[in-house]
Amino acid sequence: MSNATATLATSRTEMTELLLPNETNNLGRALGGTVLHWMDLCAAVAAMRFSGRQCVTASMDHTDFLSPIDLGEVVELDAYVFRTGRTSLDCRVSVHAEDPKGGETNRRKTTTSFFTFVALDDEGHPTGVPELVCETETEEALRERAIEEQREQLATVVARLEDD
Repeated sequence: MSNATATLATSRTEMTELLLPNETNNLGRALGGTVLHWMDLCAAVAAMRFSGRQCVTASMDHTDFLSPIDLGEVVELDAYVFRTGRTSLDCRVSVHAEDPKGGETNRRKTTTSFFTFVALDDEGHPTGVPELVCETETEEALRERAIEEQREQLATVVARLEDD
C-alpha cells in the first residue's frame, strides 16, 4: 500500500456512552478500565477506517484521569489517526463527560491519550498502511495538536519518573 493515501477525516470516529451501574466503582464513578476499554474501541475503529484493514492495539500512552465520570453521565469519545508508519497508525483519543440534564454547558474533559495500532493482512501479519494526508487547514491543525499534546504528555511522564 505504499502509494495509497487516506485523510485524517476518513478516520474520524465519535462514540457516545451512558455510564451505567455495572461500569462504576463503589463511589458511583466510572471504572478506569471501562473508560480505557471505550477509548481502545474508539481508536480501533478510527485505525480500521483509515487503513481499511483489521488493526490491533500495539500500545497506549500514559493516561491521566482529570475528572471523574459519575453514574448517569453521558460520555463522548473522539478519535482520529494523526500519524502513520509503515504498518502502524497513531490515534489521539479524547474523552468528555456531561450531565445530560445540564446540557453542554457542563461538558468537561476527562482524559486524552494516544494509541498505536498495527494493521494486519488477511493472514494476520503486519501490512502497509496508507500515508496520512491532511486536506484542510482544520485537519492539519488537528494533526499538529495531537503531535504537540503527545510530546507534552511524554515530557510530563519523563519528569515524573525523574522525580521518583
